[in-house]
Amino acid sequence: MILPALQRQVDTPDIIVLTGMRRVGKTTLLRMIYDGIESDNKAFIDLENILDQRIFEEQDYNNIWVNLGAYGISNKSKAFIFLDELQAKPEAVPALKYLHDHYDVKFFVTGSSSFYMKNLFSESLAGRKILFELFPLDFEEFLVFKDAKKEFSLDFKEKETRRNFIAYEKLKGYYDEYLTYGGFPQVVLAPGHEQKELYLKDIFTSYFEMDVKKMADFRQMTAFRDLMLLLMQRTGSKIDISGVASEIGISRNTVYSYISFLESTYFMFFLSPFNKNIIKEVRGAKKVYFCDNGILNQFSRISDGAMLENAVFNNLRKYGKLNYYQKRSGAEIDFILPEKKLALEVKQRGRQGDYRKLEHLSDSLGIEERYVISRTFSQDKGIIPAQDL
Repeated sequence: MILPALQRQVDTPDIIVLTGMRRVGKTTLLRMIYDGIESDNKAFIDLENILDQRIFEEQDYNNIWVNLGAYGISNKSKAFIFLDELQAKPEAVPALKYLHDHYDVKFFVTGSSSFYMKNLFSESLAGRKILFELFPLDFEEFLVFKDAKKEFSLDFKEKETRRNFIAYEKLKGYYDEYLTYGGFPQVVLAPGHEQKELYLKDIFTSYFEMDVKKMADFRQMTAFRDLMLLLMQRTGSKIDISGVASEIGISRNTVYSYISFLESTYFMFFLSPFNKNIIKEVRGAKKVYFCDNGILNQFSRISDGAMLENAVFNNLRKYGKLNYYQKRSGAEIDFILPEKKLALEVKQRGRQGDYRKLEHLSDSLGIEERYVISRTFSQDKGIIPAQDL
């Protein structure tokens, strides 16, 4: 849960940056932090509002305090300033740096895309910021929104030990819904299938209109759209850049630039192969996964196995760095957590034979802890229900 971590930052001197896709709940989180601050010297400012943007349009940054006075903010005591959607006013970044360095002021800011947020802040606010990334809900968070109780463990051995058929059956319907409609908070809370689908279509349209068209200088929007849809069909598969470029009719360099944007705006994620040689890892063919199962289900037709693997990927990110592994013979491990020395294989119906194959492959890599992640319940050794991640 990211809220407690953000709350612990209220009294630190750093600028707190919260970034992620649109509609993942950044503004709601920021409001919760704002409401919890016991000070009258605070303001919440939406930088997508043209009038609010004018606050920072001063040649002398000291004069910004005069503009903030209209919001009840002064520099006579510590000020707490919350700026929502900073990417709408990137020119404000130098002013933030100046005010942070010369006054007692705490900034919390959000932006809908790391494409701008990381580039804007990487140099200008070096040493002054802490970056938090927010994603659609994982299944644990999904259950909180559904007011359904379940205890989760971060230890995989404990997950195997504590698996329970009755608990599995009670939550099976919730997990089916999560696989179909994903974890955007607005979608999770929507009352019915029709409303969920409307919200998902609106989220996709918002991403394309607000992030892609406004932030990217792409001349071939049709080709960009076609690439998105093509990659959706290949969820969980390795991507052949030359083949993709040929199929869409664009250059390899254009494909690379489109993929970079999709990854930087949290829409897609690309997984590198596991290799102890970091250069070979970076150069290896990458597997593609998507930000949310709901988006994937609305705009593509892929197998249930690929949908499950995508959901598992999105629930594994919190455990650390992820890789995949594939031998020249084709034998593969879906996910490796190298920092935990842990191997995971995803199956619709995990069986003991799947575990033995995983055991053999992981032994060859020196990885001693391994589990099959199964959509269905099993008491067999080494099998963990996907909904327990």
